Amino acid sequence: MSGQQAGNVRFDFTGQTVLVTGGAQGIGRGIAALFHEAGAHVAVLDRDAAQLASSWSDAGDRVSTHAVDVSDAEAVAAVVDEVVRWSGSVDVAVNNAGITRDTVVWKMTPADWQAVLDVHLGGTFAVTRAVVPHMRGAGRGRVVNVTSYTGMHGNVGQANYAAAKGGIIAFTKTVAKEVARFGITVNAISPNAATAMVAAVPADKLAAMTASVPLGRFAEPEEMAAAVAFLASAEAGYITGVVLPVDGGIAM
Repeated sequence: MSGQQAGNVRFDFTGQTVLVTGGAQGIGRGIAALFHEAGAHVAVLDRDAAQLASSWSDAGDRVSTHAVDVSDAEAVAAVVDEVVRWSGSVDVAVNNAGITRDTVVWKMTPADWQAVLDVHLGGTFAVTRAVVPHMRGAGRGRVVNVTSYTGMHGNVGQANYAAAKGGIIAFTKTVAKEVARFGITVNAISPNAATAMVAAVPADKLAAMTASVPLGRFAEPEEMAAAVAFLASAEAGYITGVVLPVDGGIAM
C-alpha cells in the first residue's frame, strides 16, 4: 500500500524515513503503523524491548526497531546515526515516548519528578538534537512532538507530567523558530486517545473524564496518527510552532 486513507485525504510518505519514539504500543504504535502503511521506512524506538519485538515482529524490511531509553542522549544519537545508515535519511521525527509517576507534589520523590522530565522533555530534546543536523543537510524536515492538555492546564497529582508537557510546548515553539530557515517545521499535537494509561483509570473517574469530552468519547490511537501525518505532510509545509488539539473538544 502506497498511501493511507483517512477520510478523503491520502497520505503518501514513500521514499521518506520516519522515526517514532514510544512506538511499541498505544498512540506511538498507531503513528508508526500509519506511516508504514503510507509507504515510509519507519524506525520505531521504545525502551520495552519485549513489547517492541512483539508489536513489530512481522513488519517487514521497511521497519527497524531499536530498544533504547530516549532519556539517554548518547544512545539516542547512536540510534539516529544507525537509522541514517539503514535508510539514508531521517525526514520525520515524532517524539511520543512518555511515562507517568503520579502523586501529589508533597509525596512526589525527586526520582519520580526527574524520571518523568527525563523521558518526556529530555527525550524530546535528545531526539530533536540528533535529527536536526541530518534535516539541515537535506534542507527539509518535520518534527512532531506529543504534548498534553495537562501541560497547558495542569492536573492534580501530575506536577511532573504537567511540567514536562508544558516544557515540550515551549521547546516546540523555540526550536520551530530556530530551524525554520532550514526548511524544517516543528509542531505538536495535544491528544486525547484511549491508551493503556486511560485503561488504568478507575471506572468512575473514567466515566467522568469521558463525559467531559464534547464529542463524548476518547479517540482511537489511529486518529492521533492522522493528525501527526498531516503535520508531517508536504501540505502542512507552511505550519510551524503550533500545538494542534486532537482532543474531541476538551480544549475549547
